[in-house]
Amino acid sequence: MSEVITTRRDGGIFEVTLDRPKANAIDLATSRLMGETFKTFRDDPDLRVAIVRTAGDKFFSAGWDLKAAADGDAVDGDYGVGGFGGLQELRDLNKPVIAAVSGMAVGGGFELMLSADLIYVADHSTFALPEITAGTLADAATIKLPKRIPYHVAMEMLYRGRWMDAAEALRWGLVNEVLPNDQLMDKVWEVARELASGPPLVFAAIKQVAREAEAMKFQEAMNWITKRQFESVDLLYDSEDNQEGFRAFAEKRAPVWKGK
Repeated sequence: MSEVITTRRDGGIFEVTLDRPKANAIDLATSRLMGETFKTFRDDPDLRVAIVRTAGDKFFSAGWDLKAAADGDAVDGDYGVGGFGGLQELRDLNKPVIAAVSGMAVGGGFELMLSADLIYVADHSTFALPEITAGTLADAATIKLPKRIPYHVAMEMLYRGRWMDAAEALRWGLVNEVLPNDQLMDKVWEVARELASGPPLVFAAIKQVAREAEAMKFQEAMNWITKRQFESVDLLYDSEDNQEGFRAFAEKRAPVWKGK
């Protein structure tokens, strides 16, 4: 789509690569382009799973482009359809997203990583939220991080801007797996192919329920499921795929998912 954002399609897999030397920092224009790219993924029924990666192995992303900000990009400017980085505020994105992280994920780059459903990282990767040193708020991370890892660990990252290495991130359950850098993409593509061959309507229901139930009490969320008030759940329960799953189990064969 551009020299900054490149995409690759392989069956139902959509790989998105940010390539913006030297640190894969994101300015307003890049964020808007990323939003349009992920919107394309969301709206294409043939695409089942996305991989988010960046070029190089020193920086996954340094986050917000401070040089662009100094030149006039406003921190409260137009980030585009999906918010900063195109993912974290993209509505109705009910498909799996995998982050492949190699290098430093800093500030908004760390928040971009947190926007994925699965996170695989190279063993040299490190993470930090240095916004505190610039006197500003790591907004998305402040909302998400205390829900992902122990509160006190999250608050230390936010208050002190300290660095976390890959081993510690794995220990706290922040990432799914740590791999040697030369094995990272093989693992990510292995997982992506597994998901791409899975039941897309079930994935959609999982993602919507997990996202929207976060703001509900347990019984309220369960009532929404049983009364089919989640659009994705209603679609799933009336689908051919739902019946196919039952038939395949009874017939002791692999299911054939059609996404309808």
